[in-house]
Amino acid sequence: MKIVSIAKYAILLCLAIFIASVTFKSCSISPEAWSPAAPPKLEGVLLENELLSSTKHINLDGWYGPEDIAVDNQGNLYCGVHISETDFSDGRILKIDPSGKVSVFCNTGSWVAGLHFDSNQNLIACDLERGLISVDKNGKITTLASEDENGNKFLIPNDVDIASDGIIYFTNTSSKIPFSRTHIWKLLMESKPDGGLYSYNPKTKQIKTLIDGTYFGNGVAVSQNDDFVLMVDLVKYRILRYWLKGSQKGTTDVFLDNLPGFPNGVSRRSDGSFWLGFSTKRDSSLDEIHPKPLVKKLVYGLPLFLQPKVAPYGMIMHLSSDGKILKTYYDTTGKVVSEASSVEEHNGYLYLGGDVSGYIGKYKLEN
Repeated sequence: MKIVSIAKYAILLCLAIFIASVTFKSCSISPEAWSPAAPPKLEGVLLENELLSSTKHINLDGWYGPEDIAVDNQGNLYCGVHISETDFSDGRILKIDPSGKVSVFCNTGSWVAGLHFDSNQNLIACDLERGLISVDKNGKITTLASEDENGNKFLIPNDVDIASDGIIYFTNTSSKIPFSRTHIWKLLMESKPDGGLYSYNPKTKQIKTLIDGTYFGNGVAVSQNDDFVLMVDLVKYRILRYWLKGSQKGTTDVFLDNLPGFPNGVSRRSDGSFWLGFSTKRDSSLDEIHPKPLVKKLVYGLPLFLQPKVAPYGMIMHLSSDGKILKTYYDTTGKVVSEASSVEEHNGYLYLGGDVSGYIGKYKLEN
């Protein structure tokens, strides 16, 4: 009897601690209610296939998280990486030569997300510790901007692209909380406008806010004629377009809406069309709780192991220059391509990134 009583008290104590922990964590967020549209049916151009199952892997010598990929004028690949699938506390920029040899190009000491080479072959990148940076050919880091013109910090700089006139366009996912796995989940659940889309002029060193407040602003791509810049609004399953020229200059509209997954990186092809990569497919249970702030608070309060998991699911899209879906590529099992946070095309291949992948995917395009 005594042992049974002790066991009951122990269970009650553990339950009380669990409830207190969930309640305390739930109180740390104040989510907004919003109602996503019903996801599109996977038919027609969205019909599932297994085209990405032929993707090969380029190993990263034990590093993880090639969130974005850049290619220099010699055909070498570059990506930012972190220590493990769950440890983002340290990072490097890796260089992978055409033979597959991996070397450390730059010891950043932090994870670097978006990357893009400028006309002088300096690597312009989004560094989670420094902000927008430039890395020269010798790996020397120069911080270009760590806050916007109003003093808002770039705490989660995300992706970058460069127009033909040298103007740099980039996103910052949050100016309120720094990067961590928990904070990313918080941003997703709160669904509040934060961060934005910005331009940086290397000649004047001036920052300009183009879109103030985005819903997990992510991938960036400038159009072929510098008419507009695209920005992925991950939480809202959409891509926004900010006009740089013409009668709509300075305005924003929706380029593509109600996507079937969590859009991440976007890049432009030489013909002016775009590649769009996805982190994973949409989760119906998450869509269902978005209109219910209280439920979102409770779900957020749960320990990580009880919260919804990201389903391995490879998906990329080919988009026209005016926002039409031309073709969709999948690995529905996620066994070969578990995610595609970015898509970089080079010499007939697509190089696929991933926030927590331990490899770069290499997919051969059909002629």
